[in-house]
Amino acid sequence: MDFSMNNISGNIPKCLNNLTTLAQKGNPSLSSTHFYGGSMGNESIAPTNYDDDASFIWKGRMETYKSTLGLVKRIDLSSNRLTGEIPSEITRLVGLISLNLSRNQLIGQITPEIGNLESLDSLDLSRNQIDGRIPTSLARIDRLSFLDLSYNNLSGKIPTGTQLQSFDPLDYAENPLLCGPPLKKMCDDQNEPTDWSNEEDKDEFITLGFYIGMGIGFAAGFWGVCGTLIFKRSWRYAYFKFLNDLNDWLYVRIALIKRQLKLAYA
Repeated sequence: MDFSMNNISGNIPKCLNNLTTLAQKGNPSLSSTHFYGGSMGNESIAPTNYDDDASFIWKGRMETYKSTLGLVKRIDLSSNRLTGEIPSEITRLVGLISLNLSRNQLIGQITPEIGNLESLDSLDLSRNQIDGRIPTSLARIDRLSFLDLSYNNLSGKIPTGTQLQSFDPLDYAENPLLCGPPLKKMCDDQNEPTDWSNEEDKDEFITLGFYIGMGIGFAAGFWGVCGTLIFKRSWRYAYFKFLNDLNDWLYVRIALIKRQLKLAYA
């Protein structure tokens, strides 16, 4: 579906998800040859065949498709005057190969459901007024080989550890608040939102580990000392004899100190 370079205005219709061919992966028929025949009045028209072919911009270049035209499931609404947000309904078109909404006046954020378009090979949202963060679900589209998010108002850190770092920095250009690889602008970690749920999980793990360790240590110490005294008679006698001797020694020492103090201050 190609309506690019027109003067279409207004919002992108939510009924796009009714395009059933784009909502299915694959294609039941890849044949580019068709036959026409019939009659006109009293005269019959001999069957003739024609071949499909189409030329359009694909990944920034003009390409011509013929035998594989049936595989090219695309929506191109670029270079119009479209406004409003990108409808989430468009993410139900799971068979979509290419989506080009560039050079419009679209606002809002990229829907987190963009990751549902697992067959997407090309995504161009450049030269709009899209803001917010790049959703991490975009990184789930492992077939994505062309991406252009330049000239928008995107912000925050480009999701790390994903193929999103493999694209050219120009694909993210002119988003002043965007940071992180592959851009040279590094992010200020203090400005990044803290994932409090992870911090709480770490604290919970540390607290749980502390109590488990304390319990094991107490059990080992208690049974290591008291258990030995309970089950070994000779050690029990020796232990209590030691306590009695220590008590007698302390008593004698305290008595001597008290006697010396009295003599000193008498």
